[in-house]
Parts: sequence; C-alpha cells; structure tokens
Amino acid sequence: MFAVLKTGGKQYKVTSGDVLRVEKLAAQAGDKVQFNEILMVGSTVGTPLVAGAGVQAEVIDQIKGEKTINFVKRRRKHGSQRKKGHRQQLTLVRIADILEKGADKSGVMAAVSGAGMVATPAAKPAAKKAAPKKEAKAEAPKAEKPKAEKPKAEKKAAPAKSEGADDLKKLSGVGPALEKKLHEAGVTTFAQIAAWTDADVAAMDEKLSFKGRIEREGWIDQAKELAKG
Repeated sequence: MFAVLKTGGKQYKVTSGDVLRVEKLAAQAGDKVQFNEILMVGSTVGTPLVAGAGVQAEVIDQIKGEKTINFVKRRRKHGSQRKKGHRQQLTLVRIADILEKGADKSGVMAAVSGAGMVATPAAKPAAKKAAPKKEAKAEAPKAEKPKAEKPKAEKKAAPAKSEGADDLKKLSGVGPALEKKLHEAGVTTFAQIAAWTDADVAAMDEKLSFKGRIEREGWIDQAKELAKG
C-alpha cells in the first residue's frame, strides 16, 4: 500500500520501509512521529485530506542538505551584490506504518515543523496580556466603578505596545499588507530582522511564502541600518 503525505510544503509518495529527507521536524533521533496530512491512501483520494488516515515514521537523524550558492544583485541607486552559501536543515525518517483509519487515536506524536524561530517573540506578548486579566477577575467583585475603569486602562495599554514596534514599511517592497503578515508572525522590529540567520530566513520564506524576497530585497542589511536609528 502507498500513501501521499504533505509536510514542509511538499508532497511525498511513500510506502512502508521508505527513507525520506523532509523539512526539519521538531523531534530527536529514535522518536516516532505521525504525519497527519494525508492526501491519498491506496485508491482513496482525500478532499483535500483523507479523514482518519496517517503515516507513522521513525526519525533516523537530523541532517543538512547540499550546499547551495545564492547570488543577489540589486539594480538601484545604492545597489549592491552578495554571494553566500546555504545548507537547508532536514530530517531523515524511515516510514513504518500507513494507517487508513484510526490515526487520530494512535497516540503517536504528530510530525511538526522544527523551524519555529518566529513563534517565540509572539508568545511573550500573549503572556503579558494574560496577567492583567487574572487581576481584573479578582478585583471585579469589590466595586462597580473599577469594572468600568479597567477596560479603559487596557485600551490605553494596547497603543503603547504598537508604539514600540518599528515601521516595517521602511523596508524595500514592504507595504501595509505585508507588514500585517510580519506582525502576525511576531516580527515587529528592525532588530529582529537584523538578527535573522540563514535558517531563520529559510523558515520565514516557507512560512509566509516570500519566495526569496528577503534576500532579493536585502531586508537584513536594511534592517541593520534602520535599527541604528
């Protein structure tokens, strides 16, 4: 039996025993993971996914792909060119079982992408917002007036956080829509972009479908200059 699974934005046709190189997964060698985005199992075609189907695999090792050379040249007033190499982080897995049904009840850890650089900054503001909510619930029964005043304090706090963010539209090729996507991904300052590594750039390209825009537009160099003030 064969199956067609989707991971890291790519599709793979697999059978039991196959060894694959997939986009980096958040797992260690020896772990057993399960791919739940199954497009096809045998003669069953998903719409778009096959309900209850899954492909289980064993993680063999975390590896790097072959080195690729990226050359960027910008034709502008202050144009420049840059040449650098990149090795994509990959995970080597061996396909163990193909499940037509019951994958949602197997209890095996789901295969999740390991490129999570942007998730960390986004999680910190969420924790800060959660703290005032707990205090509001504890103080609410004391009096009616504090109930009316506290929402006003929260509304004033929201602009303060947005004021701390940089105007990402200063980057080449970034408009309001693209700036919104970057904010949703947790990227709000030039300092964050200036600190990106090759792996971070590859992860952001894949997550937001930038298709090489970061290197093509030279965001990192621009962010370093803008971060200086």
